[in-house]
Amino acid sequence: MKRSLSPRQAVQPADKPVLPVVAATTHSLPDQPQALARARAFAEPLLSSETLDTGENILAHADAVAAILRSIGGSQAMQAASYLVYACDHLNKPQEIIAKAFGDNFAALAIETTKLVRVQRQARLARPKTLADTPAAQQAVALQTENVRKMLLAFSRDLRVVMLRLASRLQTLRFFAANKLSMPDGLAAEALQVFAPLANRLGIWEIKWEMEDLAFRFLEPETYREVALLLDAKRAEREAHVERLRSALEQQLIDSGIQAKVSGRPKHIYSIVKKMRGKSLDFSQVYDVRALRIIVTSVPDCYGALSWVHDRFTPIADEFDDYIAKPKVNGYQSLHTVVRDAAGQPTEIQIRTQAMHDHAENGVAAHWAYKEAGAKGYAGVSATGAYDAKIAVLRQLLAWERDLSGVQTQSLLDDRIYVLTPDASIVELPQGATAIDFAYAVHTDLGHRCRGARVDGAMVPLNTPLKNGQTVEVNAAKEGGPSRDWLNADLGYLASHRARTKVRAWFNALALSETIAKGREAVEKLLQREGKTALKLDDLAARLGFDNANALFENVGKDEFSLRQIEVLLRPAEAPQFDADAPLLRKARSGDNPSKGGLLVVGVDSLMTQLAKCCKPAPPDAIVGFVTRGKGVSVHRADCSNLAEMVAKNGERLIDVEWGLGQATDSAVYPVDVAITAQDRQGLLRDISEVFTKEKMNVTGVQTQSIKGIAWMTFTVEVADSGHLQKVLSLVLELPGVRSARRK
Repeated sequence: MKRSLSPRQAVQPADKPVLPVVAATTHSLPDQPQALARARAFAEPLLSSETLDTGENILAHADAVAAILRSIGGSQAMQAASYLVYACDHLNKPQEIIAKAFGDNFAALAIETTKLVRVQRQARLARPKTLADTPAAQQAVALQTENVRKMLLAFSRDLRVVMLRLASRLQTLRFFAANKLSMPDGLAAEALQVFAPLANRLGIWEIKWEMEDLAFRFLEPETYREVALLLDAKRAEREAHVERLRSALEQQLIDSGIQAKVSGRPKHIYSIVKKMRGKSLDFSQVYDVRALRIIVTSVPDCYGALSWVHDRFTPIADEFDDYIAKPKVNGYQSLHTVVRDAAGQPTEIQIRTQAMHDHAENGVAAHWAYKEAGAKGYAGVSATGAYDAKIAVLRQLLAWERDLSGVQTQSLLDDRIYVLTPDASIVELPQGATAIDFAYAVHTDLGHRCRGARVDGAMVPLNTPLKNGQTVEVNAAKEGGPSRDWLNADLGYLASHRARTKVRAWFNALALSETIAKGREAVEKLLQREGKTALKLDDLAARLGFDNANALFENVGKDEFSLRQIEVLLRPAEAPQFDADAPLLRKARSGDNPSKGGLLVVGVDSLMTQLAKCCKPAPPDAIVGFVTRGKGVSVHRADCSNLAEMVAKNGERLIDVEWGLGQATDSAVYPVDVAITAQDRQGLLRDISEVFTKEKMNVTGVQTQSIKGIAWMTFTVEVADSGHLQKVLSLVLELPGVRSARRK
C-alpha cells in the first residue's frame, strides 16, 4: 500500500518533470506563478479546523489529493484546484471569490466538482441501509450504482472533475485503512463498482489497482486476509525465485542484442481473487502470483523478446495475448505470455515498450497532456487540438458507461451510439440515428420544429446517420410541425421508435383536429337551421350518447354519425299538418299568382313557403318543395343531399314548386354559400371581397380557417340569379393562389 504524503511533502515541487492531467473541456487551467502554494495558503484558514463527514481533516485530505494528482502527472495548477474545491463550501460567494483570486477556469472547475461531491453525498445517504441478500436489496444497490455512474457521466464533460474525484476517493480509502476504521459500505462499494472501473477505462492502473485492493479489503475482509496470508506464506522463497529469473533474463536479453529492463510485478489481491473466482482456480494455479515485466525500446524488440522467451521456456498455449496488434479498448498495449521453467513453475511475463508502460501506469494522465496532445493521439485516435482531445477522452468515458451497463454481447453494445449536445451533455441513441432522432430525444417540441442540423460544426442533411462522439446542434423554427417524409423509411430520416411515435402522434392529432373542426361546422350549421343555437353542445352530445361535444364532432366529421339523427332528436315525431285531400301534385294553371318571395306552390294558393338553409336555392335552380310540420313548405334545390334523406323517409310530402314571375322577383335577392380554397397569403381576403364588390354582390357573412398554409373560406353572398354567380366565381379563380371556388 502506498503511504500518504504529509502536508509539507504534498506542496513540494516534483523531483522530475511530469505531464499535466488531461482536461476534456475546451479550456485548460492557466499556468500561474506559485499557483499551488497560493491555493493552499488561500484554503488553509478555511479548512485547517474542518472535517469531512468521514472524520478526516479537510486540509489533510486536500494535501493528499494534490499529492496523488502529482504522482499520476497532474500539473501544479491541477493540484491547486484540489484545495479550491474544498474551500467552496466555506465561502459565501465561492465562484466570485475564486474567480477574482485565481481566474474563471479555476472557479468553474471548483464549482463543478463541488456540485458532483454534493450530489454523490446525497445519493449515498439514499443508499439502502441493509445489504441483505434479497432481490429487492440487490435491485436497490444496483440502481444506486447506476445512479452514481450516470452522475459521473453527466459531469465527465470536464475530465479534470473526474480526476479530482478519483484522487479524492482513493485518499478516503487510504484514510480509513491507515486509521483501521470501519468504512461505510456505500463508499467502498462505489469505489469498487464505479470509480475503479472508471480508472481502468482511462488507463490509470496506479489508481485502479490500489483502489480495488483497498475497497475489497473493506467489503470482504476475511477473503482479503486469507489471500494476503497465502501471498505471505512463501513470500521470501517466491521473491528469491523471481529475482534470480529477473536477473538472468535481463542479462541474457542484453547479450542477445535486445536492450531490456526486467522487473518484478506487484501482486494485487483483488485481481488474484477475480481470477480465482472467474476461472474456478485454486490459489496455486494463479499464474500471475509470479510475474515479470520486460521493458524494451521498440515494437520489433517486443516480438524479439517474446521469441527469445518462448525459445528458452515452455509457453502455455492458452495463456498468450497480443495487445500490441489488438490493443484493449482503453488503449492498453502489451504482450502477455505464461511460461514454465525447468522445474515446472509458471511465471507470467509482460513485454512492452517504455511508452506503452507509461500509458499502462497512468493512462490518460501520461499520454494526454491537455495542450501537448498534438497529433499523437490516444487509443489509436489522432488528436489535432483541444476539441479532438475532448472527444477522444469522452469516447473512453462513454465506453466505460457501456462496460457498466450489464450488456454482455457485442451485438447489443453495437446497437447504441452516444452523441453530445453543444454543452457536452451526453445523449444515447440507437445505431443509425439522425439529427431528428437527436432532437426528439432532447425534447418533443424541438423535434417537431427541427429544420436543420450541424454535426461537429458542419451543416448536414437531416437524414445523415450520426456517429459516436459527434456534437450535434439543431436549427429549429419558431413554430411548425414535422414533415410526412420523415415517416418514409426509405428516406432514412428516423431510426428511433420514440421519434417515429412522436411524429405519428403529431399527424394523428392534426387529422383529428381537422375532423373535429369539420364536424363542429356541420353540427353548428344544423343547429342554426333549426333555430337551436342556444343549445349547449355538451348537453346535445350527452343526449346522443357521446362523452363530450368533441366526440360527437369527430364522429360527424368522419361521416360515422348522420346529422339526420340530430334532426330527429330536435324534431319530435308528430302527424303531418296539411290537408290530405288537397291535390298536391298537378300542373300549374295559367293565372296562378306567385306567393310572397317569388315562389309558386303548384295547386295551393297562399301557402307559406321558406327557402331551405341547407342548400340555399336561388333562381333559376331546379327546386322541389317539402311539406314541413307547422312551417309550411320548405323549398330545396333538387340536388340537395338533405332533401334526399327526407324523401327516403317521407316521400309523400314532396310537392311541386316553381319560381314565380313578375315584379315580386325583380328586386328579390337570395343568400347562397360559396366555398373557396386557396394558398394562404397576405391580402387574400381583401382581393376576394373586391371581386364580389365590383360585381355588385353583397357579402353577408365570411368564415375562414387556415391549416398548414391552406385557407378554407366560406362566403355568404346575396344573388338575384345563380347563373350570374358562376361568372363571378370564374373571376375569383383567376386570383393568385386560389385553387377552387364553387357554390356549396
